[in-house]
Amino acid sequence: MRTSVVRTSTLNARKRDKHGRKAPAGPCRQRTTVIDSALPMSILCRNVGRLLVALACSCAGVSAAGAASDEPAARAPKGAASSSVSAAAPTASADPVIVVGIVGGWIRADNHDDHIVQLADRLNREYGPGVHAEIFENHHREQARERILTLLDTDRSGTLEAGEKQQARIVLYGESWGGSETVMLARELKERGIPVMLTVQIDSVAKIGENDEVAPANVVEAVNFYQPHGIIHGCQAIRAEDASRTQVIGNFRFDYEKHPVPVRGASWFAKTFLRPHVSIENDPAVWNRIETLIRSKLPAPAVQQEKTSGLTTENTE
Repeated sequence: MRTSVVRTSTLNARKRDKHGRKAPAGPCRQRTTVIDSALPMSILCRNVGRLLVALACSCAGVSAAGAASDEPAARAPKGAASSSVSAAAPTASADPVIVVGIVGGWIRADNHDDHIVQLADRLNREYGPGVHAEIFENHHREQARERILTLLDTDRSGTLEAGEKQQARIVLYGESWGGSETVMLARELKERGIPVMLTVQIDSVAKIGENDEVAPANVVEAVNFYQPHGIIHGCQAIRAEDASRTQVIGNFRFDYEKHPVPVRGASWFAKTFLRPHVSIENDPAVWNRIETLIRSKLPAPAVQQEKTSGLTTENTE
């Protein structure tokens, strides 16, 4: 489809006689010129839509406890993790489950008001050396990838052996732009022959040139939580690249027009234009289900292991 601009001008339709004298003025007529634009309407609409998404996502970085910074975080040194979340260091005797969360919009990786960050905090605190949970910003996906490769390189040789790859236990989760980056990160790990136990997408919004609808074949289980309303709404259906290798647990729909939830700390823009999107990011019911799914992939918490060990010692005395 092409756009046309109509330009209209008025002409005085006066003719000359055979002696070159002007004839009496006749009725005015209009001349219409159609200028054919080279810009297809579909491209124009798509670019405007992308601009709105970028503006909206920059304002959507809020949580139930408070609003995130509207300014983008400073880029960390190349290859460095963009997270201040403390994580247990892997031990030589038992490699930890690697849990990577990717925040949406311009939320900072150290924003402890965000639910993704809060979940990582709890996992590190409760599981000790059995879990390494770390948070990255959605524009630092390459740093998340390099961090995972470093953690998997248990012999510190600088090269991942086949055994190190196959023993990987990885969980990825993200919201909004972070949901899309979760899929892209899983795809990059697939290219390196590294399996992923679980991917979780929360109202996933694809960036330009990305496809967040297909879970790559190295993912064992994938799940999608979304809501269908507002300027920004998530991917409504994900599918497996290879259904024989990946189980899509489900595409779970939430409707906040019928069942609203409190959105505290959101900006006026987010409350007015993005309320459904920030609602799912702050819905306790959603996060309870996500946490249950992620915990199902983890070993017993450190406290529970200590209690079990104590009971075993008592029984042998």
